[in-house]
Amino acid sequence: MQDKKNLLGCSQESLEVFFKDIGEPPFRAKQLLKWVHQKGELDFEMMTDFNKDLRSRLKDIAILKTPLVKNVLTSEEGTKKYLVELDSGSSIEMVRIPEKKRMTLCISSQAGCALQCTFCATGAQGFDQNLTSDEIIGQVWLANFYDKNEAPITNVVFMGMGEPLLNFNPVMESVDIMRNQIAYCLSRKRITISTSGIVPQINKLADMTDISLAISLHASENELRDIIVPINKKYPIKELLNSCKNYLSKQTGKRNITIEYILIDGINDSLKHAAGLSKVLASLSCKINLIPFNPFDGSDYKRSTDKNIYAFKNYLVNKGYITTCRITRGDAIDGACGQLVGNLKKTIKGKSLIQHTSIH
Repeated sequence: MQDKKNLLGCSQESLEVFFKDIGEPPFRAKQLLKWVHQKGELDFEMMTDFNKDLRSRLKDIAILKTPLVKNVLTSEEGTKKYLVELDSGSSIEMVRIPEKKRMTLCISSQAGCALQCTFCATGAQGFDQNLTSDEIIGQVWLANFYDKNEAPITNVVFMGMGEPLLNFNPVMESVDIMRNQIAYCLSRKRITISTSGIVPQINKLADMTDISLAISLHASENELRDIIVPINKKYPIKELLNSCKNYLSKQTGKRNITIEYILIDGINDSLKHAAGLSKVLASLSCKINLIPFNPFDGSDYKRSTDKNIYAFKNYLVNKGYITTCRITRGDAIDGACGQLVGNLKKTIKGKSLIQHTSIH
């Protein structure tokens, strides 16, 4: 028996093809998108503008299925971390972050990560799988409808588990749904893809979208970045920043790249490092987001001192850079930047191996 098609992660264009293939007009795609992503309805029987025959056929050939929420942890300031189980048995994490004027959702694009950035717990656990578009947009659906008492999501950042540009097509299909006016209707400024620097995919992204782009930089010289972000050995800093300039050249209006910089005690947090960062970014239209390192088990790195953090920030501000220091949210529940560690279920010679998790 053929598996039923999950329609949750289908863009409007994909849904129009699906409905055409079963002899239905293309406007059915808009109807389905509204039911699922505006009203939170996953039961075909409740979609009353579909006739009885269509509802019956849809039940026979398709499903609307989200990943499964296994656990939710809430910090004192209201940050929520969700442990979400995939069909494979692996789990990912997503984080809902309340702020004064917005509700941000940090989502995952892969289970685990292959890039092994040394500041990140996800990289330390290895790579399991790419997420499907159903599993990516499913996180946004869960954040909006799992608890209907919660405020709706206003911003989405691909800063959870995984490197989004190494799972390009599912990520872009989910972005299409997020931006669709009859789905989540998020503007280009309210969706951010954060990448460690996959240069060919940044250039490809420039020809496809105008959403916000963040670069996980963390060092201004190749020798140090090779250690902190090993993908730098393949795509060094100059090549990466050139791809950022290319991305901006394809955009309309005044745009900035966000430069993310983890501050690690004694590693990259001196005024010398600040000066190097100022120099290497001089020709790029950007803003800088400083992030104090968030500790995790197995890492020898330590958070920079407050003195060094403020000195680093003030140096950049005095050089004319828009510089912010990210307020650490969710660290009490291991939900802060660099701390996400879902369960990876891998099969090795017929045996199941469960890797560690930050949910206790």
